[in-house]
Amino acid sequence: MADTATDSRSVAFLGLGTMGFPMAGHLAVRGGHRVTVFNRTAAKADAWTARFGGASAATPAEAAREAELVFLCVGGDDDVRAVAGEAMTAMKPGTIVADHSTVSATVAREMAELARERGLFFLDAPVSGGQAGAENGVLTVMVGGDADAFARAQPLMACYGRSVTHMGPAGAGQLTKMVNQICIAGLLQGLAEGMAFAQKAGLDGHKVVDVIGKGAAQSWQMDNRAKTMLDGKFDFGFAVDWMRKDLGIVLGEARNNGASLPVTALVDQFYAEVQGMGGNRLDTSSLMTRLTR
Repeated sequence: MADTATDSRSVAFLGLGTMGFPMAGHLAVRGGHRVTVFNRTAAKADAWTARFGGASAATPAEAAREAELVFLCVGGDDDVRAVAGEAMTAMKPGTIVADHSTVSATVAREMAELARERGLFFLDAPVSGGQAGAENGVLTVMVGGDADAFARAQPLMACYGRSVTHMGPAGAGQLTKMVNQICIAGLLQGLAEGMAFAQKAGLDGHKVVDVIGKGAAQSWQMDNRAKTMLDGKFDFGFAVDWMRKDLGIVLGEARNNGASLPVTALVDQFYAEVQGMGGNRLDTSSLMTRLTR
């Protein structure tokens, strides 16, 4: 990977979950930036500073007060409103807030307007690539918001993003992430059906994947999930609960813009069945469990 280091900047990172913890680490280590972190569970912030140095703060406002750029990666719409909203009360004019959470385009636009009123900039910048992508610093980052603010923030996002792309005005990043989740949901259901069919047909599923993975059926999901699906291993990865949250955002947006998403709606209900089987925290590839029980 090319060196992504830039001039050292004072930055804040709010939210140290599965994704945020390594992303903030890349800002400190790969980027050489001065990072102050905040996490609602203080022990996670303590663990981060013990590993990467930097500083921790007791509140989002405290973390953001001296930062030139503020990054956050939290849960849903209300979390972004609460955490980013509090942080904005302490920021200096011209500061950029980049939100890596997956939330609605509505809240992205809402926060962009709030930032504008305060003389700040807000970028909606959801990511794709999962825990492995965050840990290895090779995420895909899709960004909506002011183009000049994006140009200032892009070198820092490159500390953990292999691809960092400006998609358009406020909300465009979140809308692009919705397309991403629509495509993944359909791919995973097709892959689950294919693997289940191979097993029912008495084929060697691993050999099947080795063959068809070299042709038109190949995908990231096949390369990274087909064999674990065949082995019944699902205790890792992007949780079903998170995917259902994302698909709820997708289906809500589709109701607003008139898009027809029959397959997405169906797969969302299949995930509800997986939740009913106790699979809330299993990887999204656990769609396979519905077909093999």
